[in-house]
Amino acid sequence: MRPKILVVDDDEKITSLLRRSLAFEGYEIMTANDGLSGLKAMLTSEPDMVVLDVMMPNVDGWEVCRRIRESGSTVPILMLTAKDEIKDRVKGLDMGADDYLVKPFALEELLARVRALLRRKSDKADTGAGRLVFEDLVLDIDSREAIRSGRAFDLTSKEFDLLHLFMQNPRRVLTRETIMEKIWGYDYSGESNVLEVYIAMLRQKTEEGGAKRLIQTVRGTGYVLKGENG
Repeated sequence: MRPKILVVDDDEKITSLLRRSLAFEGYEIMTANDGLSGLKAMLTSEPDMVVLDVMMPNVDGWEVCRRIRESGSTVPILMLTAKDEIKDRVKGLDMGADDYLVKPFALEELLARVRALLRRKSDKADTGAGRLVFEDLVLDIDSREAIRSGRAFDLTSKEFDLLHLFMQNPRRVLTRETIMEKIWGYDYSGESNVLEVYIAMLRQKTEEGGAKRLIQTVRGTGYVLKGENG
């Protein structure tokens, strides 16, 4: 079956462009021109991915994203935003978005990000049951939940992928390029800091209550999961 993608955007030109381009790539496309219509489409169609504009009247993309996640759906969400400020990016990620793309965007880059997110979704479906453990941190593969010192906390889709990668490679230094390729499946431009944003969010969750830091920065190289004593 062809992957089904829901495009939610009130800009008719962008919606038309994405409908034609994504259909040409072999995807089944549905469109909605506002947030409420997008939420209704989610309930009736169960898409494999959502491309979601932020700035829409009545119900904006952030609220749509929040409601999708509150419903329990883990569908990959790529947000389109005209705002390039860090606080706006972080807001979308906090709401549960998997990725974001700033307008105006190159069509080739959007298609690459769509392929990467769908590939990650397929990989998750093949993930076996079980748990990964590092010191007092536990990652439950089935529930996609993390537990540290008896305290459970939820992870967004991309946070889970990132922590899963670290826990599969404990004490191994992962370069920034390796992480970007494994998690996003394509290269960001050098000035992008999406990885740093996610690292900060993971640290905030895993270090809550004064727990020691496990995700360490290796200056000029990348990151490593290790304890204070290595």
